[in-house]
Amino acid sequence: MVAAKKILAIQFKYLGDVVFIIPALRALREHRPDCELHVLVAEEAAPVLEHLPWLTKVWPMPRTRGKARIRESWPVIRALRREKFDFSVDFAGNDRGAILSFLCGARERLGTLESGRSWGRKICYTQTVPVETLPDSWVRRHVELLSACQIPPPKSVRLEANADPALSGEAARLLPDARVICHLATSQPKKEWPVFRWAEFYRLATSAGYALAFSSGTSPRERALLDELKAMEPGIVALPPTPNLRLFLAILQRARLLIAGDTGPLHFAAALGIPVVGLFATGDSLLHTAPIYQKEHVMVGRPCICDTRFVNFSICQDAHPCMASIEPNQVLQRLDRILGVAGGIGR
Repeated sequence: MVAAKKILAIQFKYLGDVVFIIPALRALREHRPDCELHVLVAEEAAPVLEHLPWLTKVWPMPRTRGKARIRESWPVIRALRREKFDFSVDFAGNDRGAILSFLCGARERLGTLESGRSWGRKICYTQTVPVETLPDSWVRRHVELLSACQIPPPKSVRLEANADPALSGEAARLLPDARVICHLATSQPKKEWPVFRWAEFYRLATSAGYALAFSSGTSPRERALLDELKAMEPGIVALPPTPNLRLFLAILQRARLLIAGDTGPLHFAAALGIPVVGLFATGDSLLHTAPIYQKEHVMVGRPCICDTRFVNFSICQDAHPCMASIEPNQVLQRLDRILGVAGGIGR
């Protein structure tokens, strides 16, 4: 890899996971400032990386979960093969990422090996690292993976992203003033702060003089959370469903602060440089995600069966007492502290 002129990084997982490879991408750029640095991600995740000026090209791959879209994917793979990459690294660590590594045809291909699933991966990669030897934190795991090729850590492991400036006008129409955005939903109910807690927080924060706006995901389940909150508190300001990630990033860029569980919007906001309050409780969140945040930006509930230290982790599918135990008044106090509000001044 030392002499690599063209490098391809692959991350084919959830939206939020794309943010976590940015420090590792920075490590590649710092190690080889003269290289062409390309990134292959799922089509819906591409806007997260599109406006990083130090990336050569972001390749969006069409994807439908649970289905192979060969007709749409093959032209992208053929174009990637024509690039004749010297080196590729698969940060995803899943079967699809391994197959894409092989099909893209880089001369050297780095990836991870998981116990019991090594045969196919050995074919797809030319160099592997046992996943068990890597850190739990996603950011540090990706950086450590590169060390197998003698690529040192980046000067900073901060997250980084930029919104599309062309969408600033539309974002200003949807969020005219700088508000604290409260994002209700995550991809997993067990990571969500209960709606009744959001209602309590809304009453406390608005009484304290804060202007809030509430958002949620676009799925029926996630939109139902916002409808439930509206039924409790009809006066809330709710952002419209925004399936366009480019526009959503532009809206986030206008936020004064974002409060959310362990979900993509939390990580996007942090990458955009927006202050955040992350509500964490589940064991996998604390192990994989929370280590990248400063202590003041993380709030943790009581221990619960959803902690990965307990054998019953897999049965935790709803908001449990661990999330409900985070008190709204504590979140308000953290909000004051981060925004530097004293005695109500500055709200």
